Amino acid sequence: MSMTDPVADFLTRIRNAASADHADAEIPASGFKVELARILREQGYIEGYATEPGRIGDVLRVRLKYTDDRQPVITGIRRVSRPGRRTYVSAGQIPKVLGGMGTSIVSTSHGVMTGHEARRAGVGGELVAEVW
Repeated sequence: MSMTDPVADFLTRIRNAASADHADAEIPASGFKVELARILREQGYIEGYATEPGRIGDVLRVRLKYTDDRQPVITGIRRVSRPGRRTYVSAGQIPKVLGGMGTSIVSTSHGVMTGHEARRAGVGGELVAEVW
């Protein structure tokens, strides 16, 4: 698999690990993916994350979160902007995910933030992903 889209790979590994009932997902680390993990933790979608040295470069270990009856907290996670088709939004165009129940992740000039934070700050950017 060619790593043309590391963010899609990040999301897929989390999605697969959650559906397979794994405790955590291991992902090749990058600064941007650490930012994505930070938002997922802040929004309560994952238990936590840590970077640790791997065989090749650093590994980002994302500890998944489940409900009391072992359902993954993340019911859906999807890539919006893709390398072949980037999606940029202004602050006013940031979509609400699941009527506000979900979270959009936006990469702005002020860093990576949730759609809610970006709307409040009045900044737009690249609509990276949506989680619910």
